[in-house]
Amino acid sequence: MPKVKSKKGRNTFRYNVDRKKLKRRSKRKAAPRIECSHIRRAWDDKKTVAQNLAEMGLAVDPNKVTGIQEQKASEMEVDRTEAANKFIRKPYVIRELEAAASLPEKKTTTLSEDMIQYVRYMIENYGENYKKMARDEKNYYQDTPKQIRRKIELYKRYHPDEYKEFLQSMKDVKMDVR
Repeated sequence: MPKVKSKKGRNTFRYNVDRKKLKRRSKRKAAPRIECSHIRRAWDDKKTVAQNLAEMGLAVDPNKVTGIQEQKASEMEVDRTEAANKFIRKPYVIRELEAAASLPEKKTTTLSEDMIQYVRYMIENYGENYKKMARDEKNYYQDTPKQIRRKIELYKRYHPDEYKEFLQSMKDVKMDVR
């Protein structure tokens, strides 16, 4: 008897599979990128999110920790008893997060170099006369006197040391002229 030919290496399209759902499931299964380096180092891929956070001493649901009342009181009692039985296995994560949170925040706001040159030019030529500044030919964007004042105030706020040095240098130049 002859043998039946087998389908070797021939891929057929599976019509009964929903591609959209497959993609969604694969995204869900893929481990998320954890931004916080302290948590990332202590993370165990073999455990669930709730188990990982419980070991670190962090809350999965902040509403349960703060004690916000829900309509079902029986669930709340169960959650409290579970929380009492758990203990923190990785307390160093909390200490590192607290240390990182206590550091002062760096100022990232600044003005562009063009804006700084523009403001310096205006102050150098007109001082505090915003109406004359508005009529200047270098006022390309046709800023109103109020807009120019706001830009100068921004410069004063973001670069206070630079502004003081600039004013001091202007005073020195005026004294040299006289």
